Amino acid sequence: MAKNRLFEEDVIVVGLGRFGAAAALELQRLGHNVIAIEQDGQRAETFLGKLGKVVQGDASQPAAIAQIKAKDFKLAVVGIGSSVEASVLAAANLVDAGVPSIWAKALSPEHGRILSRIGVHHVIFPEADTGRRVAHLVNGKLMDYIEFDDGFAIVKMRPPQETIGFTLGQSGVRSKYGVTIVGVKSPGEDFTYAQADTKVTAHDTLIVSGPTELIERLASRP
Repeated sequence: MAKNRLFEEDVIVVGLGRFGAAAALELQRLGHNVIAIEQDGQRAETFLGKLGKVVQGDASQPAAIAQIKAKDFKLAVVGIGSSVEASVLAAANLVDAGVPSIWAKALSPEHGRILSRIGVHHVIFPEADTGRRVAHLVNGKLMDYIEFDDGFAIVKMRPPQETIGFTLGQSGVRSKYGVTIVGVKSPGEDFTYAQADTKVTAHDTLIVSGPTELIERLASRP
């Protein structure tokens, strides 16, 4: 086992397309030992040396899952995006192997329902999630946007005109809009936790959290 690993769990990643590859490389960077299964031999070869282990194989076949001893893993990610059938079969094989935490990419709501019904624990809709995120960014008011399932969001945004030149206590954003400015970043400086006496300038960036509809109300201000 490598020294100084932040995370000790070994992770199976099935499929090294754009989604699967991005997940696998980031998991490896975080300290996980990633064992990837990729059917395309040429693509699999490009990841040799970048991940803990890369196996060329068809994860829709139970033998491929058995080969890597999936029953010994606690985490798996199914990133297959080219075939609903291959995705479902690969996920089913991981479920049958008893992997306790399986994440899988869904291509459509119907695909997602099938994955949930066969026992996948976490179904991801990356295209839909990205589409919704972009919708909040295209008007230029927000610089980044993360929304949670319960209608709560955290955003990075430019300061509204009514906050510029005032401390957070003076502008009263929380009492006016029901959202919280969590942090403020001045140019060339690190983010700092916001305090009542934090003064906002036109060049600052704000981190704001709160109910989605209230954040949208604040973001609509000039």
